Amino acid sequence: MTADREPAREPTGEAVDPGAAHRAGFVALAGLPNAGKSSLLNAVLGRKLSIATPKPQTTRNRILGIENRPGVQFLFVDTPGVHRGRNLLGQRMDRAAGDAIADADVVTWVLDASHAEAEAEAALAGRLASGGRPVVVALNKIDRVDRATLLARLQRVAELLPGRHAVPVSARTGENLGELLETIRRALPESPPLYPEEAWTDLPERFFVAELVREQVLLGTHEEVPYGSAVVIDSFEEREGRDLVAIEATILVSRDSHRGIVIGRGGQRLKEIGSRARLEIERFLGTRAWLGLRVKVDPDWFASGGRLAELGL
Repeated sequence: MTADREPAREPTGEAVDPGAAHRAGFVALAGLPNAGKSSLLNAVLGRKLSIATPKPQTTRNRILGIENRPGVQFLFVDTPGVHRGRNLLGQRMDRAAGDAIADADVVTWVLDASHAEAEAEAALAGRLASGGRPVVVALNKIDRVDRATLLARLQRVAELLPGRHAVPVSARTGENLGELLETIRRALPESPPLYPEEAWTDLPERFFVAELVREQVLLGTHEEVPYGSAVVIDSFEEREGRDLVAIEATILVSRDSHRGIVIGRGGQRLKEIGSRARLEIERFLGTRAWLGLRVKVDPDWFASGGRLAELGL
């Protein structure tokens, strides 16, 4: 998928020698749920590619974001938060994260500086240390902590992964993103670009449209419909000569009660979800959009291999 866009503003931390060999490779963004991997990807790319909400496990799929800088092509892979899946959906999400880590040239472990989960972090550190891939640590959300907390978190990282470079960053403010990119660049293999310079992902527009609708479902229903929903794009039609994309989508929920919550009294909540999603879709596609939504109860969608395959999982 290609599009005209502005690059992220901050350059890498050091000037690249014009005579140096070009570098390129896959960079898996790995971490526990809600560490800010998607926000970090969006900050680096300078555009919204992955949806981001305060809810853990917002990201379900492997999402590729391509960033070209002088002398380097970063192929960032946003992944679901590493966790122990309790159903088929969770298992496939965890497998997607594991596959991305195994296939990466460099793993960037994204940690939340403001929140520690000692046992889970230790388990993931052991997994990364034994994986045979270069690991760079991005200690995210430093804008939320004081200096003493930050130093304690950096010390803990040094204990978990001795010898790995840790960069304190903030996806929200952009602080130290240049240093992080330069650290990753040095760890990437020498290689020509692996994707055309104008490409910025390998996923179709329909995928991102579905994600933007799902984002508004998550934001609009708070804790009432946390993870029992998904979005299927039924039709996606570009209307020639009208600068308009007509989209019809189905919001899947697992319970009858959730259907009522998503629709709301008199259909008001569904209208609000649709209105906000349409605006996000128009920003993403760069054109006007018409969005029609319906809500369907499918109690077993998250346990159906066929349905999950339809959702790219």
